[in-house]
Amino acid sequence: MEDFFENTLYLYVTLPFTVGFEKGDSFMKITEVAKKLETTTRTIRFYEEKGLMAPEKASNGYRIYTVEDVRDLRTILALREVGLSTKEIKKALEQNDNFTDYLHTQRSLLYEEMLQIRDMVATIDRMIEKSEKVGVEELMMNMARDLKGLKEKRTNWRDRWNFDDQAKDYDDNIKTTGYRFNVHEHYNEALTMAHAWVNASSGERGVDIGAGTGNLTGLFLRQGLPIIAVDQSKEMLKVCAEKHPKAETRLGHFLSLPLNDKETDFVVSSYALHHLTDEDKDLALAEIDRILGDHGRVVIADLMFRDESDRKSVLESYQGSGNEEAVEAIEDEYYADRSRLIKWWEDHGYDVEAHQFNPILHLLYAQKMERRATNE
Repeated sequence: MEDFFENTLYLYVTLPFTVGFEKGDSFMKITEVAKKLETTTRTIRFYEEKGLMAPEKASNGYRIYTVEDVRDLRTILALREVGLSTKEIKKALEQNDNFTDYLHTQRSLLYEEMLQIRDMVATIDRMIEKSEKVGVEELMMNMARDLKGLKEKRTNWRDRWNFDDQAKDYDDNIKTTGYRFNVHEHYNEALTMAHAWVNASSGERGVDIGAGTGNLTGLFLRQGLPIIAVDQSKEMLKVCAEKHPKAETRLGHFLSLPLNDKETDFVVSSYALHHLTDEDKDLALAEIDRILGDHGRVVIADLMFRDESDRKSVLESYQGSGNEEAVEAIEDEYYADRSRLIKWWEDHGYDVEAHQFNPILHLLYAQKMERRATNE
C-alpha cells in the first residue's frame, strides 16, 4: 500500500513525460517547459546552475529540453516541494536504482525532525509554566539537558547487530530446535498467539515494529488486513516487500516511529524490543502510545524475564549447568524486565495480560482501558 507521500510524488513525477510535446517533436524551449510545469524560467536556470540538469543548446544558443529533461525537472520540482535541498536532490538523482531507498530515508528523517520539534515545544511549555518560580534557572538547565538527551536518543540509534547483512539468510537461520540455547524456541507459537491476541477486525490498520522479513506481518496480510512494516534495516524491508508485496514498508525504529499520532488501531512487535536498553524501552513504549488510536492495543512477543529476581534465577540455572553460551547471549542483549513493562502500561491507562512460553520468551498484551478484549 502506498502512503499519501509516495502517492503524491509518484503521480507528480510519472504524469506523461510527453506533455506539451507535439507529435514528432523531440524537444521544447525553456519558456514552454516553464509554462507546462507551472514554474519559472529563472527557477529552471537556477537548477541548471546547481548542476541538477544540463539541457543541450541549439545552434542559435537557445536551450532545448528533451522528454528526459522534462522528466528530471518534474522530479526536481516534486522533491523541492517536499522540502529537500538542492544538495539533497542532486544526491537523490545520483542514486538511480536506489532512488526509492533515498525517499524512505528522507521520510524517516522528516519524522525525526517532527518529533524533535514537538519535544522542543513541550520543553518550552514546561519552561513557561515554571518561569516565575524560585530557582527557575536550574530547572530550565535540567529541562534543556533532558531535551538534548532525548534528541540524541532519537537520532543516534545505531544497528550494532548489522541486520542489513543478515537479511537474505535471516529466515533460514531461524531454528526452533537443535541448539543448547535457543532464543527461537516457540517462535512460531509466539507469532501465532500475537496475531490471535490482537483480534483485529475488518477495517482496522496495524503496525509491525521491528518487522524484519515480515513473518508476523504476513499473518495479518493473509487475513486481509492492511499493516505497515517498520524496520531500521533497509535490506530487511526489501526482503519483507519481496515476500509480501501488499505490505507497506517504512524505514524507522522504536524511538522515532514514522507515523502520525493515533494513526493505527494496533501495534505488534516480535523479537525486537530486547535490542533497547531499559531506559530506551520507556521511550519506545511512549512512541507506541503516541501512534495508537483511542481504543488501541499492542502485543509484544519478546525475550524477557518476569522480574529481576527471575533474571538472576535463570542466569544462575544456566551457569550451574555450564551453559556459558546462554549466559553470554543474555548478557549481550537487553532482555526486558516484564514487571517494569507491565507497570509502564498500567501507569499510562492500559489493561495488561501476559503469557510465558519458556524461561526467556514472553507475550505481553496491553489495551487502553476504554476497550477490553478477552483472550482465552
